[in-house]
Amino acid sequence: MRKINDIRSFLTTIPQQVWIILLIYFVQGVLHNLGHPVTPKLVENMDIADKYFGFYFAAMSFGLLLGAPIWGVLGDRGNKRLYIFIGLFIYSIGQYAFAYVGDENIMILFRFISGFGVSASITLFMSHLIEHSQDERRTIYLGWYQGLFVLGSSVGYFVGGILPEIPLFITWLQTDQLRSIFLMQAVFNLVHAIVIIILMKPSMDLGEHKQHTSVLEGFKNIRHMNRNLILFMISLSLISLGAINISKYIEVYMNKQGLLPSTIGTFVGATGVVSIIATIVLVPVVTRFKRDFSFMVGIQLLSAIIIFFVFRSNQLVITLYTFFMLYVVLKAIYAPLEQHYISTHAKPGEYGKVMGVRQSFFSIGMVLGPLIGGFLFELKPLYVFDFSAAMFLLGVGLLLIIGRNIKKTALVSE
Repeated sequence: MRKINDIRSFLTTIPQQVWIILLIYFVQGVLHNLGHPVTPKLVENMDIADKYFGFYFAAMSFGLLLGAPIWGVLGDRGNKRLYIFIGLFIYSIGQYAFAYVGDENIMILFRFISGFGVSASITLFMSHLIEHSQDERRTIYLGWYQGLFVLGSSVGYFVGGILPEIPLFITWLQTDQLRSIFLMQAVFNLVHAIVIIILMKPSMDLGEHKQHTSVLEGFKNIRHMNRNLILFMISLSLISLGAINISKYIEVYMNKQGLLPSTIGTFVGATGVVSIIATIVLVPVVTRFKRDFSFMVGIQLLSAIIIFFVFRSNQLVITLYTFFMLYVVLKAIYAPLEQHYISTHAKPGEYGKVMGVRQSFFSIGMVLGPLIGGFLFELKPLYVFDFSAAMFLLGVGLLLIIGRNIKKTALVSE
């Protein structure tokens, strides 16, 4: 009974804005993944070379890389929901044009525009959540935030995959014409943006902390960052490079191993469910130990070992539903830990700027990952996953250096 009362007390004291951000980010996960399962087929139907699929993902990631610090600084000026609306409006234009422009090279430009636009909501939702979170609960909320987005992404991926096959949608919305799905996505995304304007409160009154800096301040801010934070951001780039390659090439690898699309779709859905369970159940447990850095090192070390061995198994499906799911759990725990660590280096009124820089470093991996991964996959599919494991180990190396620096600083201060 006491535990039930504790849970009830915990839930009733969660700020309304936190609930709203969690809900709208879940919905965004659904909407923004409707086009992903049909993009390869759309590209194929347009007789576009396979290499362009990697170009499109890299272009969107490059838009994220450039856009995040700019939107972060703008958001710190105090009108986050307006900039989120503008960013999502730009994203809708990019998604619609990507499907309808009909030229493979111009499609790269619109993919970049989509990435630049969506970086506003990715950056400012997170900074808004941090702004409205109690310090002791921040890691838990960030875990839910990431877990719900992953779950929403899995739902969106599933729905986007079946839309071209459902007779009702084919008749009403012509979803057998794959570009119609991108039109649907663009329209629903605009409705989503309007709902955000209605539900999301204006940013807190930051008083003397309110920022009036240049939109390029996010990039300039990197020079003045704490040395350990810069090393941590670099480790984040390496780890994201490895993780993106795994997420982008695991389905291609499963397909090459002769697994049916239905099997692959079920597996993707299962990873989303496992991720949300891990964030709800395990992240609060991990935060109680107050040893986030040790956990981050251990998580990446275990992830490297798992990824190195899973794809060498002769029983791929079994290892994917056992050991790989452990990797999914570890990844779900790591995300809120790293976001919380970075947020502790931000002053009031600078959450958008710092999280924008964080998104840029994360996006470096998203840009480079598919380009390097495509080359490695052609040489030998296993090389992609070996490379990812190596990136995790390099990330661990940097985390250990940071941990040593923190200990040295602590000894000097004593």
